[in-house]
Amino acid sequence: SSAASDVYKRQSPARGHLYPLLGTALGLQDRGHNVHIRTLAPEVDRVRALGLPAEPIAPEVEARELDDWRGSNQMQVLELAMRTFGDRALLEVDDMQEAIEESAADVLLVDTNSWGAQAVAEASGLPWATFQPYFTALPAPGVPPFGPGLPRSTNLFGRARDALMSKVIFSKMSQYAMPSINATRTRLGLEPLGNYVELLQRPPRVFYFTVEELEYPREHWPESFRLVGPTRWELPAEAPEWMADIDRPIALVTLSTERQSDRDLIDTALQTLPQQGFFVVATTAAYAPEEFGGSANSNYRVERFVPHGPIIDRADVVICHGGMGITQRALAAGVPVVVVPFGRDQLDVARRVEYAGAGVRLLPKDLNEDTLAAAVQETRSMKGGAARIAGAFASAGSDAAIVEGVEELLSETAVSRPAAVVAGA
Repeated sequence: SSAASDVYKRQSPARGHLYPLLGTALGLQDRGHNVHIRTLAPEVDRVRALGLPAEPIAPEVEARELDDWRGSNQMQVLELAMRTFGDRALLEVDDMQEAIEESAADVLLVDTNSWGAQAVAEASGLPWATFQPYFTALPAPGVPPFGPGLPRSTNLFGRARDALMSKVIFSKMSQYAMPSINATRTRLGLEPLGNYVELLQRPPRVFYFTVEELEYPREHWPESFRLVGPTRWELPAEAPEWMADIDRPIALVTLSTERQSDRDLIDTALQTLPQQGFFVVATTAAYAPEEFGGSANSNYRVERFVPHGPIIDRADVVICHGGMGITQRALAAGVPVVVVPFGRDQLDVARRVEYAGAGVRLLPKDLNEDTLAAAVQETRSMKGGAARIAGAFASAGSDAAIVEGVEELLSETAVSRPAAVVAGA
C-alpha cells in the first residue's frame, strides 16, 4: 500500500522492548504513515526528539515493576514474571482504549507482553500485530520446552522428556496467566482462551525478532509468524573519547536493563579479563557503577549506560546475561558471545547461541575467574559461527520487513488514507 495511515504502537514497560521498535517506527514515518507511540514516561522525550509522537503509558501500569529477580528458582521466576504481566493487563485496558481513540488508529502494533492491550486490539476490530523481541515460548515437536534451557534432543527419550516438561511448564504458565488474560477478555466481550498457547497464536501477525539460523528446527511456523531478524536501528553515537587510548582487545560486559541478580558477572570479569590481556568495558544498567569499586582505571571502564554500537565495533568478545537485544546485537556484528544466563528467557538464549556455534554458555553457578577465562578463550575461536549468524540477520529484512508487514495488514483491510500506526513499546 502506498497510502499512509495512522499506526499506534504500544510497548510493555521495558527499555529493552522500546529501542528495537524505533527503527520500524521511523521507517513507517518515512513511508508517510503517522506513528503514535506509548512507552515508559522517562523515555517519552527521547522518542519525541526523534520526531515521533509519543505519550507515556498509564503510571499505574509503569508502577507495576517486574520483580522476578526475587525468585529463587526458575519456576518462581516464571511465576513472578507472569503475575507481573497479568497485573499490568488488568490496568492496560482503559489506557489502550484511550490511546486508540486519541490517535484515530488504523493499525495497532502491541508488545507481546502487553496482554490487556492485545485484548483491546482484538476487540477493536482494527488490524493488529504483536512484536516479540525474545525467543518464543510456542511449543513444537523437537523443540525443548521454554524456560529451563534444555539442549535439543532428537531421540525418543529426549522427545518424551520435552513433551512432558512442556506440558508441566505450559500448565503453570496458564495457571498464572489465564485468570488475568480472560478477565480482560470477558470485560471486552471476547471469548475466554483455554490456555497460554492460544494467546501466542491469537495475533493476526507476530513479528518475531530472530532468524531460523538461531532457532531450533521446526517442521513449520504458524502462518502468522514473520521471522524478521533483530531490528538494526540504534541511537547515533560516537565512540567515547577514552576509547582512543585503548590499545588492547576489548571485552564488553553487560547486565540486564531490568534488575536481576547478575552483578557477579561484572565483578568476576573485572577480576579476570585484564589478566587475560583485555580492556573491559562494563555497563551496569540497573546497578550504580559505584557499586563496583571505581568507575575507571587502566584496565577497565564501568558505566551505567554507554552506546554499545561503537564498543561492539571494536570488541573481540561480548560477555552478557543473555538478553536477546545485546546477544543479537553482538552477533549481528559478527562478535561471538559468552552468555551467563540468570533467568527469564536467558537460559534459552544461551542454549541457542551454543547450538549455533556462535558462543559459549556458562551457568552462574559455575561462574568464577577460571571458568570465565576459559569461556572467553573458547568463544574467541567462534568468530566463524558469529559471522554466519550475522549474514542471516542481514538477509532477514529487519525494520524494513516489519514496515512491509504492517502495510500488508493495512492493504488487507483496504485503508486508503494516511494511516495512524499506534505502537506500544
